[in-house]
Amino acid sequence: MSLETMQPNPAWDAASYEDAVDTLGAHDDLVYTVWGGDWCKDCRRLLPDFGAALDAADVPEDRIDEIAVDEDKQGPGVDEYGIEFIPTIVVETEDGDEVTRFVEEEDVPPAIWLAERIDDER
Repeated sequence: MSLETMQPNPAWDAASYEDAVDTLGAHDDLVYTVWGGDWCKDCRRLLPDFGAALDAADVPEDRIDEIAVDEDKQGPGVDEYGIEFIPTIVVETEDGDEVTRFVEEEDVPPAIWLAERIDDER
């Protein structure tokens, strides 16, 4: 893993987020690409729990791509994916079709937000 902030939060309680964990684990054809920075306060706040959710859902590491960006938010794939804010998490099929994306901050944590949209789309 290239982002320390994606290290799973050991205090995160998977049982409290069972629906999100089940959804993330049920779709073995999805790839999660995470743009973030260990220097970013939003990333430090949101990504450890997302990392824990992916871990609890047994999402294999080869389906998680972590991309560190610099403080100017520059890095691999930034232009191609139109990344302006971090963290950004793009969920795609194996064929590269975007299913959904989480951008910086929503009203619920990334795992829940993405799981709800994955359920809606699939």
